[in-house]
Amino acid sequence: MNSIIEAAQAKRAAPVIAAGPQTLHLLQPHEYARWDAFVRACPEATFFHLSGWQKVIEESFGIKTWFYYVQQDGAIQGVLPLAQIKSRLFGHALGGMPFCVYGGPAAVDAGARRMLDEAAHALAQQLGVGHLEYRGMQRFHPDDPAWHTKELYVTFRKAISGDDEENMNAIPRKQRAMVRKGIKLGLRGVVENDVERMFAAYAHSVHRLGTPVFPKKYFALLQQVFGEECEVRVIETADGQLVAAVLSFYWRDEVVPYYGGGMDIAREVAGNDFMYWNLMQAAAARGCRLFDFGRSKLGTGAYDFKKNWGFTAQHLPYEYKLYGATALPDNNPLNPKYQLFIKLWKKLPLPLANALGPHIVRNLG
Repeated sequence: MNSIIEAAQAKRAAPVIAAGPQTLHLLQPHEYARWDAFVRACPEATFFHLSGWQKVIEESFGIKTWFYYVQQDGAIQGVLPLAQIKSRLFGHALGGMPFCVYGGPAAVDAGARRMLDEAAHALAQQLGVGHLEYRGMQRFHPDDPAWHTKELYVTFRKAISGDDEENMNAIPRKQRAMVRKGIKLGLRGVVENDVERMFAAYAHSVHRLGTPVFPKKYFALLQQVFGEECEVRVIETADGQLVAAVLSFYWRDEVVPYYGGGMDIAREVAGNDFMYWNLMQAAAARGCRLFDFGRSKLGTGAYDFKKNWGFTAQHLPYEYKLYGATALPDNNPLNPKYQLFIKLWKKLPLPLANALGPHIVRNLG
């Protein structure tokens, strides 16, 4: 009894060690594991906060990045990946992150978040950018008039179960019929260790839409850097003919189909419909309980397609802080000033479009 009392008294008498100051740092390659451990544990963080994006973006597009983190007493308290896009045609921006649908600061306390904000502001001024952009599912500065948002993008996220029949029945009737068409025609999904066929389907699809293609190297790096968290799934006919393909990310208990496309035959055999069902089946079996159908622009075919699956659109309130620019950016295919370009791009031979596309798309972000 005396020993318990003495221990309690000693505990009360022990000096309280004050927390050290929060300090700002730039991520170094030998710190990737620490960074990713924080990202995986931080509720605010997403797949797109992982350190691997630094290698992917810098090596695929030659784009400069700054991966800031705040540390206190040896522990990371917040992270903010940023990259610079500088183009005569599309403007000069600093963003978190280009080529990623989610981003912005991810932190465990207000002090770290404020320090990251200040670092981004200082860098934006130093670089002389037109604007700073954060891509979040929620607004980071809802009450700050210096930060603007606009209605353009939505995301589609929906819970799934481990039961195929339950997931199938959750799909609206007309869309379910399209999925069953692909099943009846004997389509099958194959996971592949390279991006060759996936790139062929993707490049064919974006050319049909009149938009520039990403370099094949980009997809290969995604697969190389993220390993088992990046899956390439190819849909083919019973005799092996390429129908469609999708590159997806696995994150926590979520699956995120990110890049996809289909050949001409896909329309005849409901290839895209079957593809997303096949992915949903595989993800559910892997333990995923949330299907993130990804970002779409309002008023597009992709938006309508996802709504037909019974998914509810969730607005993405991306934030913009203007510096040299006088108006919010509008670099998207719905902008009327790009319509002539899109029409001309569709007429280019596919090999030429695939050669020219990477030089343009690196400036879009």
